[in-house]
Amino acid sequence: MSESSATVRTLRARSDVELRLPADGAFASVLRTLTASLAARLDFTMDDIEDLRIAVSEAVAMVLAEADQGVDLVCEFRMNPGELTLRVATTSSSPTPPDYESFGWQVLTTLTSDARVEAVPGRYAVSLTLTSSIDPVAADGAGL
Repeated sequence: MSESSATVRTLRARSDVELRLPADGAFASVLRTLTASLAARLDFTMDDIEDLRIAVSEAVAMVLAEADQGVDLVCEFRMNPGELTLRVATTSSSPTPPDYESFGWQVLTTLTSDARVEAVPGRYAVSLTLTSSIDPVAADGAGL
């Protein structure tokens, strides 16, 4: 087995990323940049990456509105060939149910393959999945 084959297999086995940030809008750009970098690693198109940036901005806005004072945002990423899933969560002592008719929610559901909200006492999370517009079989898991 070549060294590059072993490296690719190791990267595929370790494709999860987690980022913890203060629950402050000033850090949203860090999350958008990381999301774009991970999507680029998966060979997403520029349009897909821009859709992700917008969706992440909306998800962060929703989560920050529910965050308790002084807590963190925890962002978890799952990378699969042709697909990126992320979850932005925070501590929220009394989260309100999401407004599924809001502009922000419409943006999320339009730009992503799947969008979900978890609003339970103690936790508020938004999960997004975007599937690349490039055929993952043709891309052969590039970047993983």
